[in-house]
Parts: sequence; C-alpha cells; structure tokens
Amino acid sequence: LEKYKGNVVLIVNIASQCGLTKNNYKKLTDLREKYGDKGLKILNFPCNQFGSQMPEGDGEAMVCHLRDAKADIGDVFKKVDVNGSNAAPLYQYLKAKQTGTLGSAIKWNFTKFLVNKEGIPVNRYAPTTDPMDIAKDIEKLL
Repeated sequence: LEKYKGNVVLIVNIASQCGLTKNNYKKLTDLREKYGDKGLKILNFPCNQFGSQMPEGDGEAMVCHLRDAKADIGDVFKKVDVNGSNAAPLYQYLKAKQTGTLGSAIKWNFTKFLVNKEGIPVNRYAPTTDPMDIAKDIEKLL
C-alpha cells in the first residue's frame, strides 16, 4: 500500500448483495469523482463474512459485477476476511487503531476507515454512514 502514501485514503469492505450496496456504490463513486483529482484514493476490499453477501470470485466475476452496478468506486482488491484469525493484516491494523461499537470487530459490510496522508487511521464510520457524510472529514485532510 506504499503507493498510496501522500494521499487521503478511504478503506471500505464491500459486498455485492447487501441492502447497503446500491447507495454506497453510488456515493463512493460520487466521492471519487469529487475528490479523486485532489488526492483521495478509495480502496475497496470485497468480503464474504457477513451473510455471504459477496459470492463473486476475484477477477472477471468481480469486474462484471462492478460494471453491471455502474460502480466506479476506486481500486478493488482481492476478497479478504476482516474479522477472525484469518483477517487481512491491513484490517488487523485498522481495527487496532480505530475501534467501533463492537470493540475492534467489523460490524457489517461497508464499514469505512479514513486514513490521513501519513498512513494513520483517523476515523472509523459505521456501515450505515452515508459516504457523502464523510466529505467534510476528507476535505480537512486534503
């Protein structure tokens, strides 16, 4: 993730079949369009740990899903676990630095972490937080 240093980064665990998907994809696309040229990078990590709501595999199936959803949400990585003993190291770090209502555990799809230009997580947002409501915090860091 070294290539993102010097940028404000929003990290999101995404799912294709969640009730929150449509709004989050639209608003993440809006954020990317509004702030992408100003230094915001959005990193999306598909996760199937919550209700098996991300059944697509990595690669072509993921690309097709995002294209069909008209989601231009930023960089999309391979599917990861965000909780448990197999949680991706990035998520272990994020959860240690920014706890939520369930302690460090990720509650659901579309939990969001805002990371400053130095790579330090500065805020964590609930799955139900509208991405556009994060805009004011993003602007402060840009």
